[in-house]
Amino acid sequence: MSVTQIDLDDEALAEAMRLMGVTTKKETVNAALRDYVARIKRLEAAEKLAARGGEFEQAAAAHDAEKRARREAFE
Repeated sequence: MSVTQIDLDDEALAEAMRLMGVTTKKETVNAALRDYVARIKRLEAAEKLAARGGEFEQAAAAHDAEKRARREAFE
C-alpha cells in the first residue's frame, strides 16, 4: 500500500461512505477503486463478447436447457 495525500469532495465522500456502509475514508476510497476496476473489466469483457458476434439468444437458450436437464437429472 502507498500513502497518498489528496483533496476529496467532502459531500461526495460522505454520501459514498453512507451508500457503501463503511466508516473510514480509506475504506471508501479503496472500495471505490476496486468497484471501478471491476466495472471496467466487465465492460471490456462485454465488448470482447460483442465483437465475437453470433447469436447470443441461441447460446443462452442452449445453456438454459443444459441447466434444466442437469437439475431434472437430480430430481
